[in-house]
Formats: sequence, C-alpha cells, structure tokens
Amino acid sequence: MSYFAAAVVRVEGGWTAAEVSLRGATDVDDVADRLRDVEPDADLSLLFVEADDTYLVILRLDEGEDLRIFGSDSAYAEESRLGALLVGDLKTSVTGLEEVDEPRPGASGGEESEQPAVDPEADPVGDADILADLGIPAQKLLRLCAHEGMLPGDVTAEVCLVLGCADEVEELREI
Repeated sequence: MSYFAAAVVRVEGGWTAAEVSLRGATDVDDVADRLRDVEPDADLSLLFVEADDTYLVILRLDEGEDLRIFGSDSAYAEESRLGALLVGDLKTSVTGLEEVDEPRPGASGGEESEQPAVDPEADPVGDADILADLGIPAQKLLRLCAHEGMLPGDVTAEVCLVLGCADEVEELREI
C-alpha cells in the first residue's frame, strides 16, 4: 500500500511543510516522534497520511504533546500494517455528530441534501474535532472525507487551504 505523509508545522513565521517517512515505524508513538522531529519547537504540528487514494489519517501535536488522531475509515487498520499502526488502537467511531449537523446545500440551491453527512460505508474513527479550533469543525471534516469523488489528497488540499499552508504541501507533492 503506497502512502504520502506530509507534516505541516506552525512556527512563529508561519507554516512549514516536510515529507515524513513512516518506513520502519513500530507504533503510533514512533510516528509522533517523527512528527516532533520536523520542528521540535513548533506550537502546532499536523501530519496528513494519505494511503492508496482511499484513506486519510490526521495526527496532531500541540506543543509536541497530547497526540490526537482522526482516521477517515477504520477499514484502513485492516488493509495495511501502516493503517493498523495509525488507527488500529482507535476504538471510538465518530458518532453523535448529527445533533450539531449543519444544513448542507443541495445541488438545487439552498435546500438540504438527502445525502448523509458521512459516507454510510465509511467508519471514521478518532477525534473528528481535531481541526475545529483551526476553522474546520467536525462536520466539515467528515463531509470532506465523505464527499463523492474527493480523494484523500483533495481533502488534505482543502484543509491546508483553510489553514494557509496549501502551497507548502503542494510543493512537497511536486518533488
């Protein structure tokens, strides 16, 4: 299973990005250490792991501590060793968000769509509020992940556009 892992870290002067190798990682703490190593003094570090145009995992460290993880689908843990390493220990499916569901504009104007906010075949796991304080509430992240035709790279690009680090991540893809 192929993957792309991009770290974006916020430092005093803005955002920087770096590709991170996850080869040989032994557990999620090892992955978190690799994220810390990108910029040890960062106040915020995010790692976007995109696998086979199917799965997205986001890891977050605030000031190098308090690892938080979101996975677009728990099936990733069953599909690969890396998936098991990243989301295999996440037992909590993302549920109970319907109460805070925002209206979703339909194709015919401002009407609500009949499409569910989350793909019924996907089982997102972890902390869907991982980016809420950065302008991407849980429902928006879930909708991006579930939107038909959106690849994990597209979701990463949309998130990074909101964060203000889209150019930095796009440069990594071009290398």
